[in-house]
Amino acid sequence: MGKPSGFLEYPREPTHQRPPLERIKDWKEDHPPYGEDVLRQQGARCMDCGIPFCHTGKVIAGMASGCPVNNLIPEWNDLVYRGQWQEAYIRLAKTNNFPEFTGRVCPAPCEGSCTLGINEPAVTIKTIECEIVDRAFREGWVRPQSPPVRTGKRVAVVGSGPAGLACAQQLNKAGHTVTVFERDDRAGGLLMYGIPNMKLDKGLVERRIQQIADEGVRFLTETEIGKHVPAGRLVKEYEAVVLCGGATQARDLPVEGRNLQGIHLAMEFLKANTKSLLDSRHQDGKYLSAKDRKVVVIGGGDTGTDCVGTAIRHGAQRVVQLEIMARPPDQRAADNPWPQWPKILKVDYGQEEARALWGEDPRQFQVLTKRFVADERGRVKELHLVQVDWVKGPDGRFGPREVPGTERVLPADLVLLALGFVGPERPMLQQLGVKLDDRGNVWTDASKMTSVPGVFAAGDMSRGQSLVVWAIREGRQAAQAVDRYLSGGETVLLP
Repeated sequence: MGKPSGFLEYPREPTHQRPPLERIKDWKEDHPPYGEDVLRQQGARCMDCGIPFCHTGKVIAGMASGCPVNNLIPEWNDLVYRGQWQEAYIRLAKTNNFPEFTGRVCPAPCEGSCTLGINEPAVTIKTIECEIVDRAFREGWVRPQSPPVRTGKRVAVVGSGPAGLACAQQLNKAGHTVTVFERDDRAGGLLMYGIPNMKLDKGLVERRIQQIADEGVRFLTETEIGKHVPAGRLVKEYEAVVLCGGATQARDLPVEGRNLQGIHLAMEFLKANTKSLLDSRHQDGKYLSAKDRKVVVIGGGDTGTDCVGTAIRHGAQRVVQLEIMARPPDQRAADNPWPQWPKILKVDYGQEEARALWGEDPRQFQVLTKRFVADERGRVKELHLVQVDWVKGPDGRFGPREVPGTERVLPADLVLLALGFVGPERPMLQQLGVKLDDRGNVWTDASKMTSVPGVFAAGDMSRGQSLVVWAIREGRQAAQAVDRYLSGGETVLLP
């Protein structure tokens, strides 16, 4: 601990962002830089507390508390304070394969359980993490690291999202020959097509994939297992298979009028937008444009926010975001104590931009969509809504109850369904014959192996919809389990 009084002397530095009305004019992730002195002061705020809850990675009350990949946060905070940036990167890289991703898109459960956060603003852990790895790339400290020897064992990884990439990189470090299968035209999974460019620049994803390829991992894109390649063939041709295909089956909204024109799943909207942006800077027109549309986004999570920010950049006439849940409180509730994840109202980039444009937060809480209504062309023109209260049922669980007399109509000509995901898609899994759990995810034992010997699973495919940081952790754990399976019980890989 370099400066024992740092947390008393320095306030938390706000996140540096361009003004909302400036950044909505482009798709860049740029932000004003942080000065060296500012970053060192922020590192000095770390208290070196006796029990650093920030890197525990425990699930408390159903939410992550602390960093799921167990980042050595107090160590690299202290090193940043001392100006020892390369040593800080070495510590960071021990536990996290891709800190440039988590430093941008992770909701930072580490900060939610920061000890300083009990009565002061938490340490800026996420910002410092991102600055460490960005400097490491600029300085050339991040280089391809090929294994000194090869084991002769071949592993197939299905899916190139954060779980698949972490698993592949770790297995390659152990000397195994790894092939990653990706059904899209670019590797990266949700990092490439599920998160908009202004939130995660795709050049960063491509840079990391190139590094992994330079280390010896082979990527086969536009290759869908179960369609282009029979799933059973992988089991025959590879000593181990790791399923990292994600939970990509979207939750739908089966109400009257769902099949009208102008109603789309969020990922259809986001994926087409990013692909067109990368292919032609939107010149090919192969995306769902929100320009001059009255847009309604149904769903209040990260994906819904990404839809809001994307529609604004298209030039939407107006954007409204509907959320069936109640508005979170501004401060922790009594039943949500530290070090639990703070269930409080957060204003993300999309809401901030909408408020700058139209003077108010786009979100409407405790709203249930009853039906969609069409115009004379068969296109959606309005939603019929009702307010709900959350009440406890006979089984003790809370559920929505319509409030009489609160029905209303909301105009819309583009509706985006951002209701989360219900699990992995089935065709490949049915071909393999793997067992599913009671939530419809791929069942695994403690070693991440499925019910089919030699076939493992990690990330959202086995965990269910979750965070990028959980996917990285699961990918690393699966790689360790596969290495132990292939080597007969020993492994050199960290979980």
